[in-house]
Amino acid sequence: MPALPEAGGEQATQGLPVPPAPPPPAPAPPSTPEPAPQRPHSHRRTGQPVYHTSAVYGGKPEPKPVKRRTIAVTATGGVLAVLVVVLVLVLTVFKSSNPPPAHGIIPTGNSPQQDGQQVASAFLTAWQEGDLAKAANYTDQSTAASAGLAAYAKDLNLKKFAAAPGAVAAATGSTSAKPRESVTFAVSASVATGGGTTAVRGTWAYHSSLVAYQQPNSSVWFVAWQPDVVAPNLTAATHLAAVQVPPTVSMVTDASGANLTRYGDAGLATIAGLLKAQAPTNEGANAGLDVAIETKSGTPVTNSEAPIIAPGNYPTLSTTIDPKAETAARSAVGAHKGSALVAIQPSTGKILAIANNAQDNDFALTAAVAPGSTMKIITSTALLNSGLATANTGVACPSALTVQGITYHNDQGESEPAGTPLAYDFAQSCNNAFSQWWPHLSGKLASTAKDYFGLDQNWNIGIGNLTGSYFNAPASASGSELAQEAFGEGQLVASPIAMASVAATVDTGTFKQPILTATAKQLTAQPLPAATDAGLKQMMREVVTQGTGAGLGFGPTVYAKTGTADIQGQEQPNSWLVAFDPTKDVAVACLVVNAGYGAQFAGPEVASFLNAY
Repeated sequence: MPALPEAGGEQATQGLPVPPAPPPPAPAPPSTPEPAPQRPHSHRRTGQPVYHTSAVYGGKPEPKPVKRRTIAVTATGGVLAVLVVVLVLVLTVFKSSNPPPAHGIIPTGNSPQQDGQQVASAFLTAWQEGDLAKAANYTDQSTAASAGLAAYAKDLNLKKFAAAPGAVAAATGSTSAKPRESVTFAVSASVATGGGTTAVRGTWAYHSSLVAYQQPNSSVWFVAWQPDVVAPNLTAATHLAAVQVPPTVSMVTDASGANLTRYGDAGLATIAGLLKAQAPTNEGANAGLDVAIETKSGTPVTNSEAPIIAPGNYPTLSTTIDPKAETAARSAVGAHKGSALVAIQPSTGKILAIANNAQDNDFALTAAVAPGSTMKIITSTALLNSGLATANTGVACPSALTVQGITYHNDQGESEPAGTPLAYDFAQSCNNAFSQWWPHLSGKLASTAKDYFGLDQNWNIGIGNLTGSYFNAPASASGSELAQEAFGEGQLVASPIAMASVAATVDTGTFKQPILTATAKQLTAQPLPAATDAGLKQMMREVVTQGTGAGLGFGPTVYAKTGTADIQGQEQPNSWLVAFDPTKDVAVACLVVNAGYGAQFAGPEVASFLNAY
């Protein structure tokens, strides 16, 4: 309760000098004291200090009698009491000045539209400056917003970024008590397909929008966070991606410039379509750039692509397909349904022909079946490289061989006695001459296939960015499985392109990865040791002169290997034959599915091709 004013108290309150005190008046009868004078209420804004004057500051009272000293002390105590109250008020006012909120923002506009624009500007400025935490704190879901803004930068390999607010309009559901403002903003973002120097980079200019709203019963505003704030149509289940767009191609041709589809081959038609969709970027036309919305699995959302840079165009895109080779191959596979043939130039790896007679199937590239006895080329390489045998080593071929409880029988019970040269076993394709080596072949078939023949790994033959493995030999094979793989069955899988490459590698002694376009990057492998390569040539030549390939009409410079692979559930075995002719710089592999012996079906087709080429 305020003290009653003493004599001179009001003057002291006004900060004026205090005159000498008059003699004390005669005692008056008791009366009701007058109320203390009320201080005028001052208008003040929150956050501004209140200044208060008092006799304590600047007052110079004269010396007073002892009695007056008591009164003066009392008066001074009253003033101090008032001062304490004032200081409390000052501190209270200072404490009540609201600091910036941890989340959201207090705008200072004169209308909801101005407030909404201020909120949007603050959010966009923080985003543009790269302060994602600050930008996220202006939203009502700071954790989700921070993650969304970070993902935007990462997914688009973001560099320069700018955003500016535009038109403001009342958002759906806005009221005077609960204002909500929709703010459109423009974005300019430098995006790229990757972080490297070869990445395609361009500027994505687009518009998006956000909703700013005032929190009920508060001065604080927020940006209403949704994934589509950063870009239209985004959801919590999708993300943005900068996608390289291959150059367009008007026509895919063979090596002579003729339309590749003119041959009527299912495989070549597929290749032409793929090359149009995934043309290379290293042959004179540049890639383009799109920004697309993708699902979590990376699948593009239909019609979500935003073109940033238009791709270049190839009037024609040439392949390595040789007209003469392709014509000969198409004629050869016409002999049997289910046929597929691939021809390769051993000196370069160029694919000269791809031919199929299997309805719409491209077995030449896509077949994944056991290679049969053509695998004995790789098995023999492992034996020769390790010193276990040479082409002339005597190796018996028992009619039956049991490995871990499984008995393997040669075809029609055939056998070869002890001392039979390995080359002759190879020429006659006697299986158990090779299966018996299984204890010494652990891991060797897979490693030999990869290290010397370039197999068991993905090749890019020049169809855009598509890669594929055209052969697989399980490195973990052991026991009876390994015994089967030694003669080309079990879990082994191969395609004609892979086995044609095996023949081509024996021809030159060095693996040259098959390619369909001249600029495709080729994998490499170790050259075959000279003694091994010579031994393989001896063995493959004996197939033609005194083995399963004799009498097929091969010329004096042809080397070959037949193969027959039994397939469970199939009426007839698959028929294989691989061959090469150094004088023509060509190697070839032919597969005829569900047909019979290699020498009866695939052999005549290869002979037809080589004689015509």
